[in-house]
Amino acid sequence: MGSDNSAKVGQPAAPVGATWSVVCLCAAWCGVCRQYEPQFQALSKKFPQVRFGWVDVEDQEALVGDVDVETFPTLLIGRGDHAMFLGPLLPQVKVLERLLQSLMDGQPASSLLPVETNALWQRIAGHLR
Repeated sequence: MGSDNSAKVGQPAAPVGATWSVVCLCAAWCGVCRQYEPQFQALSKKFPQVRFGWVDVEDQEALVGDVDVETFPTLLIGRGDHAMFLGPLLPQVKVLERLLQSLMDGQPASSLLPVETNALWQRIAGHLR
């Protein structure tokens, strides 16, 4: 997983000062992912306080676990020990930028996250530290 910056609605709020992390779940064979990666990495420079990570779901199967990533890119965003968003996004960096900014501003992304989201976040967040 690469990193330029060194990471359920209804979850308890993350502690003040907790670090935000954005992880892109992709695959090396995915042409869309290959095109998106430079934009994703460039966004990390606009948000230096946020950790960005790149996870190849096939190369790092143990890290991804039972989470079924069917659409690329799929983004996982969290703060501290709490997952805040998991889902596919259009491969346009402005979409991610707006989502990240809205989460950082306190807006909820959705009302429900998949059950496995927090376990996935805990595994991945541990590798971002």
